[in-house]
Amino acid sequence: MVVCVRAVVRVLVLQAAWALGGGQVRYSVPEEAKGGTVVGRLAQDLGLEAGEAEARRLRLVAQGRRASVEVSGASGALVVSSRLDREELCGKSAPCALRLEVLLERPLRVFHVEVEVTDINDNVPLFPASVVNLSLSENSPPDSRFPLEGASDADIGANAQLSYTLSPSEHFALDLQKSEDDTESLFLVLRRPLDRESLAEHRLVLTAIDGGRPSLTGTVELLVSVLDVNDNVPQFDQSVYKVRLPENSERGSFVLRVNATDLDDGSNKNISYSLQSLFPQDGRDMFEIHKTSGEIHLRGSLDFEDVRLYRLQVDAKDMGNPPLSGHCKVVVEVLDVNDNAPEVWVTSLSVPVPEDASVGTVVALLSVSDRDSGANGRVRCAVWPPAPFGLVATFAGSYSLVLREALDRERVSEYEVEVRAEDGGAPPLRASRGLRVPVSDVNDNAPAFAQAVYTVLARENNAAGAELARLWARDPDEAGNGRVSYSVAEGGAGSGAGWRPASSYVSVDAESGRLWALRPLDYEELQVLQFEVRAVDAGEPPLCGNATVQLFVVDENDNAPALLPPAGGGPGPWAAGEASASASAPGSLWAWAAWGAPAGQVVAKIRAVDADSGYNAWLRYELWEPRGKGPFRVGLYSGEVSTARALEEADGPRQRLLIVVRDHGEPSRSATATLSVSLVEGAEAALSAAAAGAGASSSGAGLRPAEGGAAAAAAATNVWLVVAICAVSSLFLLAVVLYGASRWAPRAAVLAGPGPATLVCASEVGSWSYSQRQSRSLCVADGAGKSDLMVFSLNCPPPPGPAAENGSAEKGPSLSPYSSGTGCRLSE
Repeated sequence: MVVCVRAVVRVLVLQAAWALGGGQVRYSVPEEAKGGTVVGRLAQDLGLEAGEAEARRLRLVAQGRRASVEVSGASGALVVSSRLDREELCGKSAPCALRLEVLLERPLRVFHVEVEVTDINDNVPLFPASVVNLSLSENSPPDSRFPLEGASDADIGANAQLSYTLSPSEHFALDLQKSEDDTESLFLVLRRPLDRESLAEHRLVLTAIDGGRPSLTGTVELLVSVLDVNDNVPQFDQSVYKVRLPENSERGSFVLRVNATDLDDGSNKNISYSLQSLFPQDGRDMFEIHKTSGEIHLRGSLDFEDVRLYRLQVDAKDMGNPPLSGHCKVVVEVLDVNDNAPEVWVTSLSVPVPEDASVGTVVALLSVSDRDSGANGRVRCAVWPPAPFGLVATFAGSYSLVLREALDRERVSEYEVEVRAEDGGAPPLRASRGLRVPVSDVNDNAPAFAQAVYTVLARENNAAGAELARLWARDPDEAGNGRVSYSVAEGGAGSGAGWRPASSYVSVDAESGRLWALRPLDYEELQVLQFEVRAVDAGEPPLCGNATVQLFVVDENDNAPALLPPAGGGPGPWAAGEASASASAPGSLWAWAAWGAPAGQVVAKIRAVDADSGYNAWLRYELWEPRGKGPFRVGLYSGEVSTARALEEADGPRQRLLIVVRDHGEPSRSATATLSVSLVEGAEAALSAAAAGAGASSSGAGLRPAEGGAAAAAAATNVWLVVAICAVSSLFLLAVVLYGASRWAPRAAVLAGPGPATLVCASEVGSWSYSQRQSRSLCVADGAGKSDLMVFSLNCPPPPGPAAENGSAEKGPSLSPYSSGTGCRLSE
């Protein structure tokens, strides 16, 4: 409404001015008036009547550009035909007028019309750019001024008068200055120092406000970039980095990554890393760092046992000018792994160990260690074999190898001991140390013979110095403690004044134990010699052992049969049933026989004895002359001369008999007896028998009756002879079997051992021996009985053949090295 009033006023003024100015019409219209807006009543102002404008064709004359106003044909008013924009029509010029020519025809007439376009505040202030970038150094001092380009406003006048405001900022402010030529200068003033690291970019809004009503504003964004200055050192994420690495980490393994940042920008923030070792000093080659990434890698081989902790320093240096650097520490803890086996050292070894060492004796001192730590370094120790030694822990890592059981050098002379160590790692590692522990000898064993009793067989008539046997006592000790010397301790043969010590018969070699004969042995003098042999070692104190030796003399057939003298002790006639030998003619015997004596009557008995024994003393009688069918015969084993048939006168007054007495030795020995038998009448024979009986009674020897008494005695003798012959024959066969076995037996000359009484063949010629404890008398004729069989305890085979074949006691084999003899201790 106000605008319309103003327009009407302006039209009236223009009309008045036009009237005064000589035909020029002036109008005023605000810009941005809408189409159809009446600028002025042109026809009326030109003095035309209604309707005349159309009739006279009132119109505007174009002047090269399209006019924004036109003449309405009906009313003749000047109206706005298109948008009026003063800034487009006139720009900043003021005033802004449109000069128009109006043509009126019939008659032709030209009028000048001027339309002033008045300004309205239709343009906002405009800055050259929507965003203004400013770059300020962060070290710019306060109150620094930075010029800004102001805004422009297409309007004019008060609508174009601008004022400025800045968005709130603690660092910046605006300063608007006017110069003398009425120009304005706009400055951005720095109030406080900048810090790019705190705020690298400041976004400000500058607002321009015009003077219109209402006022319009325009804004521009001020983007203030703070230019970096190298005023910040690189900073690490952590001042101390800690990492753990197992000692078996491979070379090139990733350790860790350090990170440093620099608040600066550009090259000032570019960082390069370097590494140096603080501890140990020579550990600089163990790690390496990448210059740009900060990754640390393992360069060498870790060993927990050498270095358990590394302290490194990492430097971060920027590229500023001058460059600044930051530092941090890296602590690398090396973790132990079970890579070291236990170690066992022998610090002291006391060997050899005496076999009488007491239980608990310290044999060796050991030191055990493991370079690992924790469970990997805890070591368990054991000894193998578990006996007779054991381990005792003295203090950490030290052990004593002690004796747990009594030693016996004779059983085990040396021990191979292994000390085994095992750590507590997973898996565990093991180590061992071998020890050789010899056991030194102590004289704790007495010499012991292989047998408590040795039976030695020796042929009689052996040569002096002949080896009878070899005795050996075993002493399991060593050196002097096991060196044995032998001696004959005690024993002998005989009784009463005839007793002789064994040392007069035999001797034993002190070193070899060989038993020697000092002189030839005579079975008829000595059948059994029993003595003790002592074995003494050289220990301190010395110990001894004894063995009993039973020396049996084996009979040789060295004695021929001997005829016994008559019972009366002198020459003279014998009664029938006894033969007599004359002292003046040895071997000559005589006897009487009655005519008509029946067959089988004993007329005489030949008495003979052999000093030998056994087969060598077993006699047989043979009638050598007369051969053939004589009136007499001789009992083969009894020696009885008896009638073979009834005596006749044709046999003559005297018969001469040649009788040979032989033993069973090999070769056999013999004796010859001549028996003269006188044939007389029966009364003379009785008288002769009575005379012979009286002579025998006076001499102390009883005569046998010629008939019944002599026959009974002869029958009894024959029975015993048959029993003896059967027994001897059986023993002979057994001796032959044993002799054959002895040819292959390893031991023969020395026989010993407990057991039942057993017959022993003393020689291959058939001599038999028994002990004195059980004897049998073999009666030969009417002579004294003779003990020729002996029994002794024996479980061994008979002596070997060579001893019998050579006819003397040969060197016997060595005795068994194992002994059960009785030990003794000798006094000093």
